[in-house]
Amino acid sequence: MFHLFEKLQKGGVYTIAEMSANHAGKLENALKIVQKAKEAGADCLKIQTYTADTITIDCRNEFFTIHGGLWDGYNLYDLYRDAFTPWEWQPIIKAECDRLDIDFLSTPFDKTAVDFLEDMNCEAYKISSFEIVDIPLIEYTASKQKPMIISCGMATKAEIEDALAACRRQGNEQVVLLKCCSEYPTRDENLQLATIEDMINQFQVPIGLSDHSMGYLADVVAVAKGAGVIEKHFCLSRELKNPDSEFSMEPAEFSDMVKAVNRAAVMHGHAAYGPTEAEAEEFKTRRSLFAVKDIHAGDVITEENVRSIRPNNGLPPKYLPDILGQRASCDIPFGTPLALEYIDLKK
Repeated sequence: MFHLFEKLQKGGVYTIAEMSANHAGKLENALKIVQKAKEAGADCLKIQTYTADTITIDCRNEFFTIHGGLWDGYNLYDLYRDAFTPWEWQPIIKAECDRLDIDFLSTPFDKTAVDFLEDMNCEAYKISSFEIVDIPLIEYTASKQKPMIISCGMATKAEIEDALAACRRQGNEQVVLLKCCSEYPTRDENLQLATIEDMINQFQVPIGLSDHSMGYLADVVAVAKGAGVIEKHFCLSRELKNPDSEFSMEPAEFSDMVKAVNRAAVMHGHAAYGPTEAEAEEFKTRRSLFAVKDIHAGDVITEENVRSIRPNNGLPPKYLPDILGQRASCDIPFGTPLALEYIDLKK
């Protein structure tokens, strides 16, 4: 069972550990990442299902060369050949997730990947930011009637609406959108986390954050703004070099993040006014109106014999202007909380 919506309904934060290329070409590393992600408190382990040939072509012209950033100078085909997770490993990785009771999720990049993952009984799918414009892929993936998590890096509102519409045309309403900046790693000024609140209002589906920034401050802020899903790249160590290691979280960091975002979710809570249960005792010591001198029936109420003081047993202080100058309808001993029936309000 995929636990995403169950956890969201309970008000928790669903955390995804993205393996990506952090296995560094070794199955033993991939399986250790599953184990460490589980130990760190991740709800889900995510991989990516592609080959260099399913995601691009082996072409050496300028269109296929990366300029700037972490992968400057890389040819796309070479990058994906170095970073992919061999398909024959993927059932083994999923079996390890099943054994350890951690959700398994993958990002397919073409229809053959979807079919392959269906044969593995994959229970949910992720659409990458770069594929949000591939409406036929989204429709085909959504047609499997599994939960869909869609990253929205670089996407306009219209493109996000198109992706949602593609899912809904297939009768699939199980969609989560992730705010994302497709900069690796992401600088603080480019996170634009205010977008999360706008996405919640605009799209009326659960919203999360696919975060490529360092540390977990962004994730805590995102949860405080209403995000219910956090995805972070996860590695055994940044010393184990691979295309994703530089912006990935180590296990202890991820564990700290899980604790922090879940605390943030508890703090976020829901819109509430008035005293909480926890404030019940403190509520008793709010200010109210008390007789601070003995008042006899017929005496005039003045600022000398009635004051706003703690605790909260008398009239609210807002009534003081209304009762000043009025006469007491009965004896009101010193220390008595005032009530309207003690005052003759006739002029």
